[in-house]
Amino acid sequence: MKLLRYGRNGSEKPGMLDAQGRIRDLSSVVTDIDESVFSPQGQKRLRKVDPATLPLVTGSPRLGVPFVGISKVVGIGLNYSDHAAEAGMPIPKEPIVFMKATTAISGPNDDVIQPPHSTKLDWEVELGIVIGTLARYVKVNDALAHVAGYVIVNDVSERGFQLERGPQWDKGKGCDTFAPMGPWLVTTDEISDPQTLALSLDVNGQRMQRGTTRTMIFDCATLVSYCSQFMTLRPGDVIATGTPPGVGLGMKPPLFLKPGDVMTLSIEGLGRQSQRVVKL
Repeated sequence: MKLLRYGRNGSEKPGMLDAQGRIRDLSSVVTDIDESVFSPQGQKRLRKVDPATLPLVTGSPRLGVPFVGISKVVGIGLNYSDHAAEAGMPIPKEPIVFMKATTAISGPNDDVIQPPHSTKLDWEVELGIVIGTLARYVKVNDALAHVAGYVIVNDVSERGFQLERGPQWDKGKGCDTFAPMGPWLVTTDEISDPQTLALSLDVNGQRMQRGTTRTMIFDCATLVSYCSQFMTLRPGDVIATGTPPGVGLGMKPPLFLKPGDVMTLSIEGLGRQSQRVVKL
């Protein structure tokens, strides 16, 4: 299933895509796309609903973050071998973990705001793992059973804040609008293997990033298990699993975003999102 939320910011309604890729209104079935919906039991109930019986949503409404209940966004750094190489950094022996503030979360096509004093704004297309059931000290072999589905995440980064303002990355990762998510939450029944997905990102129509989750250093199951050793992962939490090569920081010379630039992200099976950079 492809679950989504649509409408004005703060007043989104629940929806899903039908077989023709059209939005169907789920308001008569559920109140929101929350834990009660994307949990295993919730998904089982929802699969009994025929999308063709739901009201068709016309036009092109704004899409919001496709689900609610996100208590944390866990970022994974340097998780693609080819991205680590372009950054000139060694392949990590363990996952590099940082946090993105929940106030950074925004809709898939909402504007990205360049904060004051930002001069090194960068892009990162990433596969997001959405937790479906509480995960605490889980084993690798059991990890994917705790996953509700997957989502596109743009791990927008301000490299000056991230790398030049102290040893921790969070300052460059958690600004408002630095975590666009969507367009929809794709449940695990549609993604048989999360390690076979193609990713891409364009800036102003020019392909910048191209990669595949096959080149992840730590796969999705390993990341869920690893993170659960250090923190409880609650339903709705998101793990942004790292980015393939082609970020602005890795170019020679580096290339950074400016107001008016448009990023377009795509992951196989998960749809497409697009954001315009605006000045605060």
